[in-house]
Amino acid sequence: MCGIAGKSSCLPVLWKNTALSQENPVLQSAAVGELGRLAVELLRRGAAPRACEAAARKLNIGADTVQHGVEGLTYLLTESSKLMISEIDFQDSIHVLGFSDELNKLLLQLYLDNRKEIRSILSELAPKLPSYHSLEWRLDVQLASRSLRQQIKPAVTLKLHLNQDEDQIAQVLQTDPSTLLHLIQQLEQALGEMKTNHCRRIVRNMK
Repeated sequence: MCGIAGKSSCLPVLWKNTALSQENPVLQSAAVGELGRLAVELLRRGAAPRACEAAARKLNIGADTVQHGVEGLTYLLTESSKLMISEIDFQDSIHVLGFSDELNKLLLQLYLDNRKEIRSILSELAPKLPSYHSLEWRLDVQLASRSLRQQIKPAVTLKLHLNQDEDQIAQVLQTDPSTLLHLIQQLEQALGEMKTNHCRRIVRNMK
């Protein structure tokens, strides 16, 4: 699997078999601009087969070639915009694909021109998770049962109120004190991790 190391990425090898291959005429600047427009439109409105067919006729190449080029370019722009990688990191990322210097410059400019809009589109597509509103809790202790005359069995009941899509929902949870204590420790550990430089860098890139 091709992952992203730090702020630099090794972009997918499948690009070498797409419309942006060095041996393909789509390397012309007009073709790269057309593919870039289609890639952004793909993020905005979803797949548009007719637009790819029209671009194929305009560029005098196969529709499949255009589609593969748009998919590869969409991946490049999306992954780079997610991390808001710098110009140098972007150039390092595409350098491994073996493209010409002229094409690398065109791709860099395409990224710089569209990354803010792409991040805005991605933020709208992201699922809106519930957010915390308030919490109610109650401690119950069972002192006896039919089988055991003397016992102490505590239970903590939590009612978690959440905001979701301008409405409020509630989740009722019940646990024992030891499990609740373990959960608190894990959350405190997670909050501590958020203060590390590594996590702060990740959070900055997500904004």
